[in-house]
Amino acid sequence: MEQKLEQFRERIGKIFIGKEEVTELVLCAFLAGGHILLEDVPGVGKTTLARAFASLCSLSFGRIQFTPDTMPSDVTGLSVYNMKTGEFEMRKGAVMKNLILADELNRTSPKTQAALLEAMAESQVTVDGESYALPQPFMVIATQNPMGFTGTFPLPEAQMDRFMMRLSIGYPTESQELSIARMQLQQKTAQEPEKVFTPEEILSLKDQVVQVEFRDNVLSYAESVIKATRISPDFSLGASPRGLLHLTLAARARAFLQGRDYVTPDDVKSLAVPVLSHRLIPSMEAKLKNRESADILRSLVLTVKVPME
Repeated sequence: MEQKLEQFRERIGKIFIGKEEVTELVLCAFLAGGHILLEDVPGVGKTTLARAFASLCSLSFGRIQFTPDTMPSDVTGLSVYNMKTGEFEMRKGAVMKNLILADELNRTSPKTQAALLEAMAESQVTVDGESYALPQPFMVIATQNPMGFTGTFPLPEAQMDRFMMRLSIGYPTESQELSIARMQLQQKTAQEPEKVFTPEEILSLKDQVVQVEFRDNVLSYAESVIKATRISPDFSLGASPRGLLHLTLAARARAFLQGRDYVTPDDVKSLAVPVLSHRLIPSMEAKLKNRESADILRSLVLTVKVPME
């Protein structure tokens, strides 16, 4: 499996150029059973990343382009009356795929945004009282435009908390951008990448992640990071218990991807910002100083005592 993981990194690096750290974090969240929120300006490759990820892992791919008139049934599906049989039949929504790209999630209404909650939390959807299991493995990669863009609806805190990580891709360097442009001009991006994993192999990898050891002292360290966000005067809202759960799950996946069968404090520390920053609300004083959650959290983590190995 280690050889296949290297093949995956190599092949996705040829499609999604120059963002190895983002790719590794998405893979980490996927193996940990989490979902990703990509917050960035349009046109930096969010869709390219999601499509390449699904293709390399042999996953069925669904894309939902959210607009102000998108309905919840467009996401979950709906029951339709069949006049021939005299019965209602389920018409599957776009969410019934292995990997879902929820594009520009904050452009649709809160009611439609909420349609993703059950799918993300329980890997199922309920339509007219009937529950339907989603295919496994399952992951949502949602994108949102930065606040202030025309026609955006801010995601409520409860929904932000459902995402394991919030990531930002950022602009490519000059050389990377030129490479992307050359690939597009040569129409190389239209080629289907050679698959690396099957869905069954992905599920096997997730089972191996579960076997990674999480020692009590490292777990206590993770909880101390969470507690620090709750007592810090720089935050008016600290991390939730789900934040601790997601941090520990992601740390275990990171340890596995680095070839270890145990979690270290460094796994926890390196994932604190992508896993926790979107769950935190800066205090009014911090906002007046233009301090972002991620910046405050980076400084805060450094104050938490690291356990001895």
